[in-house]
Amino acid sequence: MTRAYLGLGSNLGDRLEALRRAVRELATTPGIVVRHVSSCYETAPVGPVNQGDFLNAALAIDTDLLPEELLGACKAIEARMGRQARQRWGPREIDIDLLLFGSVTLQGGNLILPHPEMTQRAFVLVPLLEIAPGLTLPDGRPLRALLANLGDVSGIRKRDGDLSPEAPPGVQASGADATGPAGSERAHAAVPARDAQ
Repeated sequence: MTRAYLGLGSNLGDRLEALRRAVRELATTPGIVVRHVSSCYETAPVGPVNQGDFLNAALAIDTDLLPEELLGACKAIEARMGRQARQRWGPREIDIDLLLFGSVTLQGGNLILPHPEMTQRAFVLVPLLEIAPGLTLPDGRPLRALLANLGDVSGIRKRDGDLSPEAPPGVQASGADATGPAGSERAHAAVPARDAQ
């Protein structure tokens, strides 16, 4: 199985429940095992559209899906959750981004890996580094150094709310991932679920 990392975001409706449902949907998708779930972070929106703040989170998963299959599974979950097509950087019911997929790099087509904008987005890097503090890009650049280059991240505010209150076995809410490089493609032992707080 391959270790992959996903980013979640929502700024419409019940944002916390949207993130929780996305985690549940991912955890019950064949070929996906959710290993770590970050805390929730509230962040201001990016782009020119006037809209509400987002809740963001990150997940570490193990998967035997191909990258394109994993992307398709994420898009299918978004559709089931009622995501509507809107303008770029506009509001959304749920956003599930494939950030990293082992050591894979892809350019062109419907999928670019690593995610082309993740290194410029503190709201992606902060929750990602919470669950994988030593994570690096496939080219060896540490994400922690890239986050430091972004400067002030005080606008990324941690929020209460466990994203896996009814987590199936193997899901750990928050907590650090033992992996180092994104290229680590070994299977990991299941982590006991943490009690909801």
